Amino acid sequence: MLKIDIKKFEDLTPKELYAILRLRSEVFVVEQNCVYQDLDDKDVLALHVIGFKKNTVVAYTRVFKPGDYFSEASIGRVVVKANERQYGYGREIMAASIKAVENLFHTTTIHLSAQCYLQKFYNSLGFEQIGEEYLEDGIPHIGMVKK
Repeated sequence: MLKIDIKKFEDLTPKELYAILRLRSEVFVVEQNCVYQDLDDKDVLALHVIGFKKNTVVAYTRVFKPGDYFSEASIGRVVVKANERQYGYGREIMAASIKAVENLFHTTTIHLSAQCYLQKFYNSLGFEQIGEEYLEDGIPHIGMVKK
């Protein structure tokens, strides 16, 4: 079970921010062999949902209120450390993120941009595909919405 914290950007400690950016880089840049600009100036708008295991960041998402990323509330940068994926932390961090959107932004409509291979995972959380498949940073994605 993860210890989950939710923080605004300005409340992140330098150590937490470093751990989050390291995890995002490990997975999205190195593991997925994708060169892209992860630091997109949106982190300052987001709430950061951080999953800790023994004081180590192993799972993470960032969530946005409606209008800050998409017109609906949104969840992005969903990531779990490679050697921790077998424990269900993806489901756990997403459940906490969905709950945060509902409780803090008072909406149940959530938009995300999913890597296509994760469609079934997001379907199991109540998200449905909208629109056609598209490439984002060279990786097939689909838009998905949970109402």
